[in-house]
Amino acid sequence: MKLKLLLASIALASSGIASAQQTLLNVSYDVAREFYKDVNAAFVPWYKKTAGKDVKVEQAHGGSSAQARAVADGLEADVVTMNTTTDVEFLAEKGVVAKDWAKRFPNNAAPTTSTMLFLTRNGNPKGIKDWADLVKPDVKVVVVNPKTGGNGRYAYLAAWGSVREAGGTDAQAAEFVAKLYKNVPVLARGGRDATTAFLQRNIGDVLITFESEVESVNREFGAGKVDVVYPSTSVIAENPVAIVERTVAKKGTGDLAKAYLDFLYTPEGQEIAARHNIRPRDEAVLKKYASTFKPVKLFPVAKYFGSLSQAQKVHFNDGGQFDKIYTVK
Repeated sequence: MKLKLLLASIALASSGIASAQQTLLNVSYDVAREFYKDVNAAFVPWYKKTAGKDVKVEQAHGGSSAQARAVADGLEADVVTMNTTTDVEFLAEKGVVAKDWAKRFPNNAAPTTSTMLFLTRNGNPKGIKDWADLVKPDVKVVVVNPKTGGNGRYAYLAAWGSVREAGGTDAQAAEFVAKLYKNVPVLARGGRDATTAFLQRNIGDVLITFESEVESVNREFGAGKVDVVYPSTSVIAENPVAIVERTVAKKGTGDLAKAYLDFLYTPEGQEIAARHNIRPRDEAVLKKYASTFKPVKLFPVAKYFGSLSQAQKVHFNDGGQFDKIYTVK
């Protein structure tokens, strides 16, 4: 009898420990997979030290817009860490994140930024140096569908903006982008899908992707598989974050979710970002990794498109500019 009571008490104690450990789900975009693996590994002991609590962090990745729709449809994310503000604004419109989400954290709730560059096959056999090279007849370009992923939207906006930065008009930009997408054999669903198509299926001569994908490629496929080409101009891509109010209210994980996103702004979180070729906001960390982040003339989305929301309406919504220039193959 005493043994049964002892076993019962141990079972109760164990269940108490299990229930005390909170679980947080971070729903994020494709090419941030490795970055958040390292963030999570660092956050768990940091949270234990600062809050005295054990926590388990889970992550889910895909095309950012597809991920946002999944959360809107009921996926119980505690936080979302996206690569375009439009995906978070979409969730705000659905009442899933706070209307003023961009004011809840510093830098418009974007702890990091990135930009778009080119990855070519080793040795850069087609001699690709800048945006103009992507419209040559013999060049095949791998890129994400701008209707399913932020990676694709930023690639499109960077290409359009490259013409404007050179003094061209919107009409000339539209003509250039139309030529570029004629060189796209197939649109990828998300950033990782695009990388897989380029490196595993050997589709295309050049991949347009986030600067941060360089580290993932080197890790997964080995250094030296690709050449990194920085175009003369590119776009600033902010990586916004938000607490999913609907989920944290249900699970009681609001404090944990805030702590997780706060951690991204700490020197440790910023250092992890820099190691993954994601541009930190912390000036000291950015300076430390100056050799990683090559000088390139960057322009903000607002300079030519007003905002990402306006760009979404004009270029990426059904019937928009992208639909006029690209026919699904």
